[in-house]
Amino acid sequence: MKSIQERVKEKPWLGWVLFFTTVVVVFLLGLFASSIVERRNESFTLQMVKPINDWEPRNEVWGENYPREYESYLKMADTTFASKYAGSATRDYLNSSPELIIMWAGYAFSKDYKAPRGHSYSIVDIRNTLRTGGNKVSPQPATCWSCKSPDVPRMMQKMGVENFYKAKWKDLGHEIVNPIGCQDCHDPKTMDLRITRPALLEAFKRQGKDIKNATHNEMRSLVCAQCHVEYYFKGEGKYLTFPWDKGMTVEKMEEYYDEANFKDWEHALSKAPMLKAQHPDFELFSMGVHADRGVSCADCHMPYKTEGGVKFTDHHIQSPLNNVENSCQVCHREKTEKLIQNVNERQDKVKELLRAAEKTLAAAHLEAKIAWDNKATAEEMKSALQFIRQAQWRWDWVAAANGVGFHAPVEALRV
Repeated sequence: MKSIQERVKEKPWLGWVLFFTTVVVVFLLGLFASSIVERRNESFTLQMVKPINDWEPRNEVWGENYPREYESYLKMADTTFASKYAGSATRDYLNSSPELIIMWAGYAFSKDYKAPRGHSYSIVDIRNTLRTGGNKVSPQPATCWSCKSPDVPRMMQKMGVENFYKAKWKDLGHEIVNPIGCQDCHDPKTMDLRITRPALLEAFKRQGKDIKNATHNEMRSLVCAQCHVEYYFKGEGKYLTFPWDKGMTVEKMEEYYDEANFKDWEHALSKAPMLKAQHPDFELFSMGVHADRGVSCADCHMPYKTEGGVKFTDHHIQSPLNNVENSCQVCHREKTEKLIQNVNERQDKVKELLRAAEKTLAAAHLEAKIAWDNKATAEEMKSALQFIRQAQWRWDWVAAANGVGFHAPVEALRV
């Protein structure tokens, strides 16, 4: 077999072909290496196009510096995805479960209760819901704004936290205009995750815990826990408070409320002193297997993604079932259809018990009303009304949490 040198001597043009081929290959390899270095530098360099003020509430200003995150954030405006029980599409719960109207008689939730559409609609939806008055003058306190906008921390800094809570909801409407976004969770100077709502810090402080030194992974859940929790408005000042002093279980929070002799409202039919759970997502999640394994909220609802060699957090906050490949399948190797089936099966069991409880509770309120109409005494009704309070609190603690119990199926079914 002839060597390359011998072949080139016989056919000189082969030498030129080899030469130019080598030049092209080296050139392409150089471009490839340069691209890798450029992308790596890009991924490690914080490129601030425009300075961001300490309490800047406008998400589009942050977006000038972080276009990838901002573009993904804007996708939350899409409300087309619906899983079996949740998703970004809105649902009218009063229509699908009419028993709720009886269960919440005399309370604002009996007027309007829909599935949340996502952070993009936090301002629009709270303005339009009948629970805040709709187009009428609202009787609600400014505390109702607390988790709806990055304008809230700005106003708390300006007014003071107590004065913010004491104000009327209607009086701050012209100031609260930007939907939930960047400043709610990030430090504008370092982009580190930070807590901007004092209620969370105060709740942990009363437990003897300081979360200011929490790890980055812990913060990927704690920033969500600023709002996705059970809370109430304490005292005449309507001070936003998390009832965690005794613990985060349904029983411990109930004990807290009982000792404070607190009720959200007196039921219009049964006259029971009722509690209304908000959305104890963090509390329920904390009792589940994912939290036990160190998984954060963001791992599932805001998974990492890569674009052009840059790894960043996807700010399209959504149901993991609409992004199974980047959320569930990072850890679970089963097929998408199988994973969705597993979720549905767990939620089916929780939903079955919730519906049974709704029918029973609605009947209990009506029966109590009949007892009052037949001249029952307060002493005779006291025990029954306490049972109604306890039962509906347990139902609501699971029903009000997002995820239809999936964050901790065992605990949800126990409750």
